[in-house]
Amino acid sequence: MTKPLRLPLTGYRILSAEQYGAGPYGTMFLAQLGAEVIKIEPPKQGDTARAVGPHYLRDGESLYFQSFNLNKKSLTLDLTVPEGQAVFRRLAKSAHAVANNMRGDLPAKLGLTYGALAEINPAIVCAHLSAYGRDNDRAKWPGYDYLMQAEAGFLALTGEPDGPPIRFGLSMVDFMTGTMMTIGLLAALIEAGRTGTGRDVDVDLLSAAVHQTSYPAVWYLNEGDVTPRAPRSAHPSVTPSQMFRTADGWIFVMAQLPKFWTILINRIDRADLASDPRFATPADRLGNRDALTAVLDAVFQQHPTDHWLQVLRGHMPVSPVNALDAALDNPFLAETGMLDMVAHPDRAELRVLANPIRLDGERLPNRAGPLLGADTAPVLVEAGYSVAEIADLKARGVI
Repeated sequence: MTKPLRLPLTGYRILSAEQYGAGPYGTMFLAQLGAEVIKIEPPKQGDTARAVGPHYLRDGESLYFQSFNLNKKSLTLDLTVPEGQAVFRRLAKSAHAVANNMRGDLPAKLGLTYGALAEINPAIVCAHLSAYGRDNDRAKWPGYDYLMQAEAGFLALTGEPDGPPIRFGLSMVDFMTGTMMTIGLLAALIEAGRTGTGRDVDVDLLSAAVHQTSYPAVWYLNEGDVTPRAPRSAHPSVTPSQMFRTADGWIFVMAQLPKFWTILINRIDRADLASDPRFATPADRLGNRDALTAVLDAVFQQHPTDHWLQVLRGHMPVSPVNALDAALDNPFLAETGMLDMVAHPDRAELRVLANPIRLDGERLPNRAGPLLGADTAPVLVEAGYSVAEIADLKARGVI
């Protein structure tokens, strides 16, 4: 009989006052790694993500919500009233961490900071994810992923040179920031386990977005070099490393290293390009990118994408340019276990994405995201509340 996978965060309890995407994305990793993540939601409407369409399992239970809340518990609790604060503080006594992704000025008002909780739990870690931070003139500003992509320069780096600025097709700043919050929270948990003292951990969307500008940022900060948009989603300093037209679509070819240039031209039967002075060196190829694109387009358009994949894959970096349906129908995802299935009360076979982390070669186990308030009563009973007390809290709208 196969032993169940040992999950490294088993035994850790995380309270998370979270909503929408960034915070829930990060805490889902904690839940999938074994932590008990108790999602704190407003009693009536819950996390706003539950209402995000267009697809629902039932009224107020969206597929969007399932994307960010696998493996969690749901506790409905009004943190804005004294009775709700009393419940929260009782739960925080036995928690290892509190996470939130509220507007920057709200954690202090709602008692979610280390300063507010240290007296009852000196080892607690309080992780805060906000749009612009909690300690500056923008603390009260609302903010979303797309705004960060715009302000941090992502849009200006994306798209064709003669087209308008383009955002990522996905909320990548949310996902990056949620992941960074989780890294900071885990680091602080390790320290708290060693010293018995917790702390606040902060990350904000704009800082995370700016951090992801990475090497173009360093180029500009040191050399004043503003990286422009390149045609065909090309690499800014290496070519050919871009999309090319095929007979039936597109292919992405990346000759990032000189050896891959040699492999490319040999495998597409254009070894003659090695002696073309326009393409003799990496610098020559970059300087003559447009001419090289025209030459390679003429070659690749002779056959469909699948033909060229058979010619090149495994020999050099190459990929089809898939639409979303083709990307998810890729048999390789099934082979590697990146697609999973969980049971939900409204859909016995709910298809979800697996976590990309593997432990001992195995994918992390998943279960469906919770219905609103599904775990309120069990969590409160465990915290010492009687059935009568729980009923009274519910009658007063606290839970």
